[in-house]
Amino acid sequence: MKRAVEPRFLSAGAVEDAVACMCVEACTRPAPGLRSLLERARSGFPDGPGRKVLDLCLLNLDTAGETGLPLCQDTGTAVFFAEKGNLVVISGGTLDDAVHRGVARGYREGFLRKSLVGCPLERTPLEDNSPAVLHIREVEGDALRLRLLVKGAGSENGSVASMLPPLAGEDGVTAFVRDAVLERGAGACPPLFVGVGLGGDLELCSILAKEALLRPFGRPSGEPRLRRLEERILGEVNASGIGPQGFGGPVTALEVRVEACPCHMASLPVAVCLGCHAHRTAERVL
Repeated sequence: MKRAVEPRFLSAGAVEDAVACMCVEACTRPAPGLRSLLERARSGFPDGPGRKVLDLCLLNLDTAGETGLPLCQDTGTAVFFAEKGNLVVISGGTLDDAVHRGVARGYREGFLRKSLVGCPLERTPLEDNSPAVLHIREVEGDALRLRLLVKGAGSENGSVASMLPPLAGEDGVTAFVRDAVLERGAGACPPLFVGVGLGGDLELCSILAKEALLRPFGRPSGEPRLRRLEERILGEVNASGIGPQGFGGPVTALEVRVEACPCHMASLPVAVCLGCHAHRTAERVL
């Protein structure tokens, strides 16, 4: 007889504590590997304003690491992706409430700027930076994985989604992403990370594009066709000449990441989510 699988109880307080720490960490600690990407971009960069911008980006990373100050004053919106094991039971509250409380605490205790307003039309500032944007997926297991992406308005305002003709193919997708960066990329604080979502529907492709920004540095798509598409889009984006902070040069994006899923046969949903050079993330497994 098989032994019954026991649930694992995880307190809402433990989730709140982890979320609070993640918010401070993401906003003040340069992501491991980010400096090497910027150094690589700078190494072959011609003299001029764009190269000086990369120097300042590197100085900013070092200063944040040494002082514990935020990488950017716009500490943005906290976007969480939670993978909850099916054996995990949140005790003493709900996962949603624990995440929102943790964000409020982290931004308050870390002296991070509260960027949210209540009614989008009245623009009344909120006292804390909650609620977070929270995406929850149930998976097998007894752990809770939390991933955080801090999104400032500069990069988020450069994001866009559309429903392309179903047979637009790689040419249409590449042109859409390239044009989105040409139109909006200079205001998103390049050099950029470009997340691309393909398939699903209008909202799912946008979620895929945002989640793509959480992929580890230097890890292309495991699907050969998507990997080639990433390389193609990166080449066209960098050929635009926008350059760091819009000052021109051969590096506008550091990486392009494409995520895809099935979609309706009469649709080709595509979304672009831009990430700025600070690329603020954190992760915990509880």
